[in-house]
Order: sequence, then C-alpha cells, then structure tokens
Amino acid sequence: MDEGGTPLLPDSLIYHIFLSLGPADVLAAGLVCRQWQAVSRDEFLWREQFYRYYQVARDVPRHPAATSWYEEFRRLYDTVPCVEVQTLKEHTDQVLHLSFSHSGYQFASCSKDCTVKIWSNDLTISLLHSADMRPYNWSYTQFSQFNQDDSLLLASGVFLGPHNSSSGEIAVISLDNFALLSRVRNKPYDVFGCWLTETSLISGNLHRIGDITSCSVLWLNNAFQDVESENVNVVKRLFKIQNLNASTIRTVMVADCSRFDSPDLLLDAGAAPGRVFDLGSDSEGEAVGPGSGPAPAHTKEGLRRFLDGLLDGRAQPQLSEHALETKVAELLAQGRTKPPEHSMADAHKLLIFTTGCLTYSPHQIGIKQILPHQMTTAGPVLGEGRGSDAFFDALDHVIDVHGHIIGMGLSPDNRYLYVNSRAWPSGSVVADPMQPPPIAEEIDLLVFDLKTMREVKRALRAHRAYTPNDECFFIFLDVSRDFVASGAEDRHGYIWDRHYNICLAKLRHQDVVNSVVFSPQEQELLLTASDDATIKAWRSPRTVRIHQAARPRPHPFLSWFASQKR
Repeated sequence: MDEGGTPLLPDSLIYHIFLSLGPADVLAAGLVCRQWQAVSRDEFLWREQFYRYYQVARDVPRHPAATSWYEEFRRLYDTVPCVEVQTLKEHTDQVLHLSFSHSGYQFASCSKDCTVKIWSNDLTISLLHSADMRPYNWSYTQFSQFNQDDSLLLASGVFLGPHNSSSGEIAVISLDNFALLSRVRNKPYDVFGCWLTETSLISGNLHRIGDITSCSVLWLNNAFQDVESENVNVVKRLFKIQNLNASTIRTVMVADCSRFDSPDLLLDAGAAPGRVFDLGSDSEGEAVGPGSGPAPAHTKEGLRRFLDGLLDGRAQPQLSEHALETKVAELLAQGRTKPPEHSMADAHKLLIFTTGCLTYSPHQIGIKQILPHQMTTAGPVLGEGRGSDAFFDALDHVIDVHGHIIGMGLSPDNRYLYVNSRAWPSGSVVADPMQPPPIAEEIDLLVFDLKTMREVKRALRAHRAYTPNDECFFIFLDVSRDFVASGAEDRHGYIWDRHYNICLAKLRHQDVVNSVVFSPQEQELLLTASDDATIKAWRSPRTVRIHQAARPRPHPFLSWFASQKR
C-alpha cells in the first residue's frame, strides 16, 4: 500500500497471482497485509486449490456438510489420521484383526500368537488383559467383536489340526472380569461369527453332501450356555443354504436397516443409477446364485429330462463328474427350497455373507433378511416349524462381484457395504470349480447401497495384494462417517474420502497390513495391525497439535534442574 493506505495492486491481479501458488504459499502470502489476507480467503481461489491439489474431478460437488471450500480443504488436510503416535509391541506374532468397543474406550486385537488382547484406549494406549486360547486347542485367534452394550466380547479362532482342517470356535468373554463364558463350534472357521443381539451370536456349520456340494447351516446361539431349564433353548437354527461347486458361506455380518432413510452421508445423491448386481431378482438374463429362489419352470423341466434320460441310459453325459454333480444337486434342490419371507415391518436386519456358485473362491455376497421372530433362540429348534419339503432356504439377494472377495465392512449407518475384491479377467469363464480364474494384484474397493441393492460410486483403488487364489486371505477394512480405510499386502494401510473417492494417506508398516479400525467416537483416530507383530495408532495433525498444546509445560527451574541430573 502507498502512504495513504491505498492498495498498490488491485484485488483481481493479486487473485490471479495467488492462483499460480500452492496452498502453503497462499497462506504465507496472506500474512503480509490485510488486503492479501482477504484475497487469500477467497472462496473461488480455494475451490481451484481444492480441485487441483486433491485431483478431484471437476464434476464432483463439494461435500454436502461443508461450509466453505477453505474449510473443506482444511478438513482433508488436517483431520485425516495419518500421524503415527504410538506403536504397540505386546503381540509376539502376526496381528490379524482389530475391533473397537462402541464407546471407543476399549479395543481388542487377535493374533497368530493365539491370544486375544483387550486394550484401554486412553491418550496413551495400555494393555488391560490378555487371554491365551492355546489351552482350548486353538491354533490362533482371528476375529473379535464387542456386543452392543460393550459387556461381552466375541472372539473367533482356528482349531489345531491337519493342514486342510477348516474347523474353528467362537469364545464369549465377559468384559467385567474377563471370564470365559461359553464356547461355540464354528465351521468353516472363516465364517468368523457375529452378534445378532446383545446376548445372541451367529455361528456356522458345514455339512458335505457330495464331492463339491455341501450345505451351510447358520445357528443362533445364546451367549450364556449354562441355561439349565429344558424349556429354554441355547441354540436355534437360522438358515440352511445349499452350496454348489465347492463354495461355502463365510464372513457373516449383520446390518441394521433402521437408519437406511437417514444415512450419515448419502452417496451419489441425484446421480444416474449405478449397475445392478442383484441376482436374486426375476430379471431376464441374470445368473442364478446359490439358493436364490425357485428356478423357472422350463429350467426345472430341462433338468428333469436330463436326469431322467441319464438314468434310463438314453443320454450320455457330456459333462465332467463335477458338472454332473452340480446339475443333480440343482435338480434335487428344486421344490425343496423355502422361498424368501417378506416382512412388512419397517425395522429389520440383514444377514450378509460371502458365498459363490461357480467355484470355491468367494465371488458373491449373499443377503438374507432376518425377521423379528428369528431374533431369539426361543421357539422351534432344528427347523421343527419347517415343512418336510422345505429343506433349504433361498437367499433374498445375491451380489456378484466377478472376483475374489477379500474384505467387507459396513458404514456406521449400515446403509453402505464396502467390499475389497480382486477382480477376475474380463470375460473369464470358470470351467472347473477347483480352478478359479487368476486374480488381479490391484484391490478394488467396491461400494453397494443395501437399500437399493446397487453399486454406487466408482471403485476405489491404490492398495495391492499378491497372493494367489488358494493362498488368498482376508484384509479387513473399516468405514467412518467421512473416511474408509483398508489394509493391503504392500505393507501399507490406506485412507480414502468417502465423498470424493480420493486416497488421502498411506500408513507404513514393515509387513502386510491385515486390519484397520477407526474409533467409533473419534474418526481422527485409526489403528492398524500388521504381520510385523505391531499395532500402530494414528491421529490427525489437528488432534496431535491439540494434545501437544494441552501438555503442561515444566517450570523453567525444574527443566534446568532435570538437565543437571546425571
């Protein structure tokens, strides 16, 4: 400015100069004078800075909750948990899974060292309890989940046994005194298990029918198994589902539909509809998933003619033994599969799990509605209320991802399902159920709207995995109000913004990152677990500054005195 206080340069010229600067330089220039300060807060300037710095497509609107472009820039820069603040080394082997309590005060970790550890989530994290599961013949622990009121912990593990053993067990631990309350068999072990209510949990069992045909039974178990009354059930069968082509049900979880109409973040609002992947509908040209409901009449009749001709010797099978077994299993299931029930109640829950229909590789997501009368172990057991012909339960929906599913997670409002998938090559055909197509190294993070059963957003990418189909393992992801995070085999955890679909941070470990979890009460805190046997805590730059500012500064004399001590 001149001596009279009049600006020497017009605002428009300063604005164009600032457009050529980076965000840090714009903020530094704003400290020069009041005029530059005003221009450095211009909304159009920060809109340009935002799209350029974060490389967001120009047709993506600002976050619906944002008040300004400047504040939105600060949110993505300052509130992402990307600063490592603590490393926990109490585990002695690979750490496989992390889970937070709903209050955020505690979290649990599972490991190849066969312990379940429960931690106190203070400013400095500390170990509360370590449960060694080796006395129960466990090989390792793999998954945990707190019940809704944080009074019980579900811990899932794998039994010691032959290399190809698939048996596991679920343990329920009291969080009042850390006592082991009950144990429930779980097969295959990667069903994991989950809570349905505060005192009942879902487990699985697998029954072989043929060489590549089986059925999965999902059980509802009372967490307290010491009930003595003969009139009180401690277990009840929920569903019995046919598995074809060596597939099985795995990775069960429950979504509460009560908040579907009021999500924290509405994805793709007003956008064109995404692709529909519901194979359980009656749309023409769609493949039929496992237990997806009665087949059309012409399909039934064709199968019957094929089998009748085969039995009469009039037809020679041009199929392999596996293909023939699958056709026979499909025929036998026709007319013996109970169609989906539809409840008129507004609030209900969905059971979600991975499955398949072409190969043992989990390439589909099965969805089954849980009705109010199924929410308790009371009532008929072992399918007593079921007609003799209704042997299997049909699925309500099947979502096919055309790839190997290696992780799933729900948004906090349960409306959106995020899925880690390694894609099959385009146009690939599964000729042998025991030889699925090769899978990509790139991991696609897909997003499905459970209200509309449609894919929303484009796939998120950045993370990678390298193991082949037969060695592929689960990589757990987690979703907060604004962010989604995932582990990866490339020794990093990743964080994306849910609205803008951009990768915001890479979190380094020394080995595979198996699990990530946000604090449910503070999305600016993230934990990561790795094969390097560590758990790392990450906070946002904003919270790190706040915590550092809150620390009491020592008196100058005390600081001098401490420095003189030997």
